[in-house]
Amino acid sequence: MENNDINEIWANSIKKLEITLGKDICDMWLKPMKILEFSEGVFKIEVPNESWLKTIKDRYETPLLHALTETTNFPCTVDYVIQKQQDVPTLQIPPVVKVQNFSKRTPLEETHLDPHYTFEGFIEGPSNRFAYKASEAVVKKIGNRANNPFVIFSAPGLGKTHLLHAIGNELLKNNPYAKVLYMSGEDFVTQYIEHLSKKTTTPYHKQYDNIDCFLIDDIQYLLSRNRSEEEFFYVFNSLFNNQKQIVLTCDKTPIQLGFSERLSSRLLSGISAEIKRPDLETRIAILRHKRDVNNFDISDDVLSFIAQGVQASIRNLEGCLYRLNSYASIHGVNATISIAKEVLADIINLEEQKYNISINKIKEAVCKHYKVNLEDLNSKKKNNSIAWPRQIAMYLATELTSLSLPEIGREFNRDHTTVIHAKEKVKEEIKNNTFFIPVINLITEEIKAVDN
Repeated sequence: MENNDINEIWANSIKKLEITLGKDICDMWLKPMKILEFSEGVFKIEVPNESWLKTIKDRYETPLLHALTETTNFPCTVDYVIQKQQDVPTLQIPPVVKVQNFSKRTPLEETHLDPHYTFEGFIEGPSNRFAYKASEAVVKKIGNRANNPFVIFSAPGLGKTHLLHAIGNELLKNNPYAKVLYMSGEDFVTQYIEHLSKKTTTPYHKQYDNIDCFLIDDIQYLLSRNRSEEEFFYVFNSLFNNQKQIVLTCDKTPIQLGFSERLSSRLLSGISAEIKRPDLETRIAILRHKRDVNNFDISDDVLSFIAQGVQASIRNLEGCLYRLNSYASIHGVNATISIAKEVLADIINLEEQKYNISINKIKEAVCKHYKVNLEDLNSKKKNNSIAWPRQIAMYLATELTSLSLPEIGREFNRDHTTVIHAKEKVKEEIKNNTFFIPVINLITEEIKAVDN
């Protein structure tokens, strides 16, 4: 068969897989592979390394074979070949772009922005896509009522602060005359206390009147500090009424923070976006980006090992990369998986303890919430009162465990395509139904509480 024909078969198969698996997975895992030849129903495919091959076989081989068979109209099998390490291509991600130095704009030291946090340096994935796109929308339509206030919430270390700085940096790049201020909730409280000690007659909130975009990080620090919260309310009201942009981050949803009713209602009047724990593909992409930007000599299989072992925090993920590189540089050795296991044992073991969630615990928590029997989740029943909890349990299994899609399917007496359908259906509900998000969060907390 001609190369053009083989490439066309491969391209058409990838298009089919983008529908079932999603474009992100295809871009990350399938497109970097290369078809070498095709003969008598056997595709010879080149993969970058052993770790990559294991991921393909565990997670994506079944849908890949199905797509190839459907495209060629006869049964197909795959024969894998490992690339030589020196020939492995790296993921091409744009380097971190520094903010332009406009001579007439507010100096960076007055904005308190970190110029290294940019949109270009932020790795977008399914776990943070909405927050990322909403952040871009804020910059394009600063102060627009539809995006104001904008609240980003997540557990620590998942990228809230990065997006907050990126919004400010991008705004100043587009408009060097804009007055942008970044500060933490803790700094707001500290500065307010200092203002009171000076016994000035000028209200504290007046110093914020001329700001075009106010970026405040970790507003949960204002909780239980009644006077600081009240002062922040005045700042918020003044900026909001003058169509100035307000962007906030916190560790819970705005409604869960427990602020006064009048401040909570203001926070809920805009748009909120959650950043979740990144999936494996996004974690690998983050590590590749950091490696390439810093010119670290660490192979993809080692990055994959780190990404599989560290799930809780991007900050921890990057910390592991820097620690491993420092160890390898100091000792003059190559950063292998065996060395990574030794150097990062404390972090990875802690992660394993924290996220060692079993699928049975997921089923029990879902059954308890929806008041259904455990046996029903594994049954063939298709009525909605059973099917919907089953789909939620499948979705949570993809989010909270390291099991492959076929493995999850077997736990419910289904195949991987059913799991894919369930995952997409629940994700769609999360996207379109804001009242459903607390339900998922509640069940997730129950699972983690039981398992830990």
